[in-house]
Amino acid sequence: MLDSTHLHITSWVIALILFFVALALHNSGQAKGNKIVHMVLRLFYVVVIFTGGYLFFEYSDINAALYGVKFLLGVLVIAFMEMILVRLKKGKSTKVMWILFVISLLCTLYLGFRLPIGFNFFM
Repeated sequence: MLDSTHLHITSWVIALILFFVALALHNSGQAKGNKIVHMVLRLFYVVVIFTGGYLFFEYSDINAALYGVKFLLGVLVIAFMEMILVRLKKGKSTKVMWILFVISLLCTLYLGFRLPIGFNFFM
């Protein structure tokens, strides 16, 4: 089951959906719902890192440098998601975090789909 990317892709898609749900709940003022979704999202951070780490160690012999960069960028995406939610809760500015989140997410997606075990969208 872990030998393919399906579990990893499913987990990060669910994490992104939960991230935007947590943002919507925060913007609507539902603190309790936001807190619950944020905690579930943190669980999915662990699942994403576990499945990504497994894929990294399983397939890094193909191209260790690029898989290492993708792993690092993936961890940064998770870090920026968490920083955005925490800074919103504290009432601080999130503009820089949003920019860094979008850049790191796009770079991670590009590398993930471009590398040999990803989908072949970019010929």
